[in-house]
Amino acid sequence: MEETVDLRNGVELATSVSDKHLDLLRPSARNYSIFRGQAMDVADHEKGNYTLIKGPEDFQTGLYDKPLPCYGCGIGWFSFLFGFLCPPLWYYATILYFGNYYRKDPRERAGLGASAIAALICSVALLIVGAILMLRYP
Repeated sequence: MEETVDLRNGVELATSVSDKHLDLLRPSARNYSIFRGQAMDVADHEKGNYTLIKGPEDFQTGLYDKPLPCYGCGIGWFSFLFGFLCPPLWYYATILYFGNYYRKDPRERAGLGASAIAALICSVALLIVGAILMLRYP
């Protein structure tokens, strides 16, 4: 990192060594400064002027700012937790998992995967118990 002083404002700015080689950076990385929330205008790059990307009043809600369904924990974790009371919920979540439901919201993937694993363990346990009962009482 190199430090430079902007004499107009008396503000100390830091520029990275990679600013000398902007053509080597990815196109998306060329326009961002090292300061959070600021971007460099391509025309002002040579001047070293920074411009804000957004102001605090320009806040837009993102895709993942909305709470998940089922009391904020998502369908997968809801199914996993309540599957201990009603195991068919694990199978429902497994169908959603293999149906790629998590593509709508990737935050659902972990819970749906946990429910699928719980359904697998439940199925194996039922098969073992069923096999033992079949061999014990022919």
